[in-house]
Amino acid sequence: MALRRWRNAAAAAVLAGSAILPAAAPAQAPAYTPGAANLAARAWFAQARFGIFLHWGLYSELAGGGDRDGAEWIMENKKISAAHYERLAEFFDPRRFDANQWVDTVKAAGARYIVITSKHHDGFAMYGSKVSPYNVVDATPFRRDPIAELAAACRAKGVKLFFYYSQLDWHHPDYFPRGRTGRHSGRAESGDWEAYLRYQDAQLTELLTRYGPIGGIWFDGWWDQQKTAMRDRWRLERTYALIHRLQPGALIVNNHHVTPFPGEDYQVFERDLPGQNSSGFNDAAVSALPLEMADAMNGSWGFNLVDDRFKTPRELIATLAGAAGRGANFLLNTGPMPDGRLQPENVAALRTVGDWLGRNGESIYATSAGPIAPQPWGVTTRRGDRVYVHLLADPGTRLRLPIRGVRAARRLDGGAPITLARDGDAVVLGDLGWTAASADQVIVLELGAG
Repeated sequence: MALRRWRNAAAAAVLAGSAILPAAAPAQAPAYTPGAANLAARAWFAQARFGIFLHWGLYSELAGGGDRDGAEWIMENKKISAAHYERLAEFFDPRRFDANQWVDTVKAAGARYIVITSKHHDGFAMYGSKVSPYNVVDATPFRRDPIAELAAACRAKGVKLFFYYSQLDWHHPDYFPRGRTGRHSGRAESGDWEAYLRYQDAQLTELLTRYGPIGGIWFDGWWDQQKTAMRDRWRLERTYALIHRLQPGALIVNNHHVTPFPGEDYQVFERDLPGQNSSGFNDAAVSALPLEMADAMNGSWGFNLVDDRFKTPRELIATLAGAAGRGANFLLNTGPMPDGRLQPENVAALRTVGDWLGRNGESIYATSAGPIAPQPWGVTTRRGDRVYVHLLADPGTRLRLPIRGVRAARRLDGGAPITLARDGDAVVLGDLGWTAASADQVIVLELGAG
C-alpha cells in the first residue's frame, strides 16, 4: 500500500469513524469515580497475580534484524521509512497461529490474564479495524482477525484479555508534532493532532465494542511527548471517560512512568519491581492502586532471532514471588514468532512455572504483601491467617521473623513441619533445609491461638 494512498484512506476513515464517538466530546471530562464494576475488576486484578504479555506484529517478521535489543522497535532503530515498512504487511501470513493453543499454554503456566498488542508504535492494527486500512485483515494475506480468535478462546477458557494500545504512532500522518521518536519515517512534517486523537479513540471504540467484555486497555507511548508542548494535549480525561463508559469494568493502565493520572485503575512498572528503579525510568512513587510489574523473557519484547538471554524458570519464579511480596502482579512477556507459534523455549519455561504454581499457588494468588518488607533472603505474602515466607536465597540455619501469634510452621510443598521457637515478639524458624536447587522454598506460618 503506497503511503499517499494510506493517508487518503486514513483521512476518510477517521471522518467516517467519528460518528461512533460523542459528537462534541468535552476536552475535560468530569472527575472519574470508579463504579461497582470497576472496583470489582480492580479487586479481581489484585488477586490474579500472574499474566502473560504478547508482543506480536509486523516487526516479528524482521526478528530484531540481527540486533539483540529492540525487536519491536526495529522501524525506529533501523530508520525504516513508513513506505518501506508497509511492505511487511504483504508477507505477514502466520498460518500456524492457533488461539486455543496460546490460551492453553497460558493456563498451563498458571497465568490468569493476557495482554496482547492490538497496535504497537509502528501503527499497524493487529485486528480488523474499520477506521484504518492498515490492519491485519485488510493489508495482509492472512486475512484473519487474530484478536477476535484470541478473544473467543479466552472467553471459552476463562482467561481475561487486555489490549495493549500504543498512543505513539510512527505511521499515522496526523501524529504531529513528532515526539522524541519517529523522526525517520519519511512522513510530511505536518498533521492534525486532534484528528489523530479522534482516530485513536475510534480504534479504542472498536476494541471495546467488537470483542465482548475485556479486562482493560494497556496504554504505552505517552512518554514520547513527555518533554514537548503536547504532553498535556493527550486529552486523557476524554479517552479514559470513553473507555469507562463503553466498558465500566475495563481497567486502564498507562506505561508512562509517572504518577498515575485520574481515571487510571492500576500502576505498572516496566522491568522493575515496585519501589525499585534499576532501569532508570521508574522513579514514580508507588501508588495505592493495584500494581503490576512487566518484564520480558529475554531482552526483547518482540520476537528476536538472536536474543538468547532467556531468564531461567528459577529467575521467573523468583520475580513472580518478588512481585507478590510487594503486592504486585507479574506480567511476563513472550514475543510470538512470525508463523504464529509461541517460542518453544518460552513455552518450556512457562510449563515449569506452571508446575511450581500448581504446588505453591496458594502463596501467590489472592495474597497481599506480607508483614515483613522484602529481605535479602526473600519476601512474605499473606492470605487470611496464613503468612507465606518465600525463601529465594540462603537464609542461614535459623531465620528470626518479627511476627507474633505464630502457632505452627510447615513447608507448603509437601507439608513437612518446620522447627518453631519463640523469641519475645518474634518467631525463630530452624532446620530450614534450604538448597540452591529450590527456586522458591515456601514456608507457611499459621497464625492464631494454637
